Formats: sequence, structure tokens, C-alpha cells
Amino acid sequence: MRRFLIGTLFLFLLATIIYSCQDAGQIKQDVYYVNGRDLYIKHCQNCHGAKGEGLGSLTPPLTDSVFLKSNRQKLACFIKNGIKDTIVVNGIKYEGSMPAFPELYDIDIAQVMVYITNSFGNKQGMYTAEEVSAVLKNCK
Repeated sequence: MRRFLIGTLFLFLLATIIYSCQDAGQIKQDVYYVNGRDLYIKHCQNCHGAKGEGLGSLTPPLTDSVFLKSNRQKLACFIKNGIKDTIVVNGIKYEGSMPAFPELYDIDIAQVMVYITNSFGNKQGMYTAEEVSAVLKNCK
């Protein structure tokens, strides 16, 4: 009986250790997320809100997963260069402009994007600095 209990405890401990381990990709995403949160608080929160709720009809919310997914290739351009065009989020037109953040490096933009697209009810995974660099080369 004692061997059975010790064996069961050992297997339970082993299963717990294996289950709790994260792969390198998840650890990288978690680091980007935390750094992105800090950048979001510094550069974005005043307009988009602490919970990504936006400012009424002035600033769009960041809670619309459909908009973020369908504009995945444009998000880096929006952050780096700002927005001067009308955009539609959740069926509401936003005609104000978003300021540009040319001082942000590609990795900063990737980190902000990871935070935004994995917060506020969104779960869209990882963005890398290399992805951002490639997208920024094609911004209009």
C-alpha cells in the first residue's frame, strides 16, 4: 500500500511539473505581453482606456476582435504612422485622427500589439519584431 501511495504521489508530481512547464514561444509571448502593457499604459491608455473601452465616439475601443483580426497587417502601420482616415469599429464610424508614434522601435510595436491583441477579450497570439518590420516596409 505504501509503494502504491508513493508511486501515485510521484506520478502526480511528475504530471504537475510537465503540465506547468511553458515552451519558449509562450515565455516569449508572456514577456512581450508584459512589456507591451507598460508601453500601452504610457502611450495608448489615455485615449483607448485602461480596459480598451475607448472614449465614446472619439476613440475606438480595442475590444473588437473582428476589427483587430481583419486589420492584423495594418496594426503596426496604425501605431507607427497614426491614422487620419475614417475607420469603422463595431459598426461605429470614427473620424478623428490617431497620433503617430515614430519613436517606437519595431520591437516596441510588436510588444504593444501582443498586449492589445491578447487583452480586452482578445486572444490572437504572437507578433514578432520581424513581422512588424516586414509590415512597416509596406505601409502607405
